[in-house]
Amino acid sequence: MKDRIHNFNAGPAALPLPVLEEIKDSFLNFNHSGMSITEISHRSKWFEDVLNDAVERTRRLLKLNDQYQVLFLQGGASLQFCMIPLNFLSDGRSADYVNTGTWSTNAIKEARIQNKPIKVPASSEDRNFCYIPQNIPFNKDAAYVHITSNNTIKGTQWASLPNTGKVPMVIDMSSDIMSGPVDMDNIGMIYAGAQKNIGPAGACMVIIRKDLLDLVPDNIPTMLKYKTFAEKNSMYNTPPCFAIYTIQLVLKWLEETIGGLEKMDARNRKKAGTLYQFMDNSGFYKATADKGSRSLMNVTFRLPSEDLEKAFIAEAAQNDLGGLKGHRSVGGCRASLYNATGIDVVNDLVSFMKDFQNRS
Repeated sequence: MKDRIHNFNAGPAALPLPVLEEIKDSFLNFNHSGMSITEISHRSKWFEDVLNDAVERTRRLLKLNDQYQVLFLQGGASLQFCMIPLNFLSDGRSADYVNTGTWSTNAIKEARIQNKPIKVPASSEDRNFCYIPQNIPFNKDAAYVHITSNNTIKGTQWASLPNTGKVPMVIDMSSDIMSGPVDMDNIGMIYAGAQKNIGPAGACMVIIRKDLLDLVPDNIPTMLKYKTFAEKNSMYNTPPCFAIYTIQLVLKWLEETIGGLEKMDARNRKKAGTLYQFMDNSGFYKATADKGSRSLMNVTFRLPSEDLEKAFIAEAAQNDLGGLKGHRSVGGCRASLYNATGIDVVNDLVSFMKDFQNRS
């Protein structure tokens, strides 16, 4: 069997090896049940313990107070694009959306499909989404402000959250959830598709401030209503059990092996800093995002020509460096440095990049 490669995929993405090994060891007989985690009842105490532990670890890692509830939903972040305006804009109130790339654009599109009164007070589309807007004139009467904290395709990330006054933020954190501490002041909701930074595809983590549940109308479909899942501890119907189990193990790894989000943040900054510094000094590789807006999670870059990029990606794969092709909508190259990626992996990538440059 081939050894594991260095995995730079943007999602589904690398998971911590100790987590994969624990899944492997317990897969056929989970917690002495005589069954796989994929076979046990979601109503059993075995799974209830998994779910509740995932919730409590989330609360501890993010230092959540009792105002917040942690949910696990299906449909990924993309379903949240329509659920958020459906749940929170039923009374004709408007919301502000900051457009920083593809996923923000999709969220705006889903709100407009419903004819919800939304505004876009800032966008970085004028420069192909290579930066994060600053000094944004938010509407003080908005029901919420929606932002995408990290942009996987364009390689940009909010270095700090914007000041929205008293208006709560709703944040798509799919690609940087649990990558570092989060100041929860004025955050109404966080949502994150698991498959980039905390687990496999199939689950979306939703952290919602309980007062926002009061805005949810009764006359929307049951399965599109946050109250439905809040009232049933995410188990109104059968939840994505295996995905939640894996998330629980990743959270355990973050808490007990890494030592919390402050240490994870320092590790992530070292990884990204190593790669950006090398590229900036290379005269060959060019990061596509403005310096003040660069992502710690998704490093997007170009080479002097598309032919060189194709050769780089192909040769990297031959050297067990996988997933370096940029998103199909933008081309170029992309190295995703999620939590599970170690500094040793980044150092191996830099070594290959130096060698490729010297031979080109």
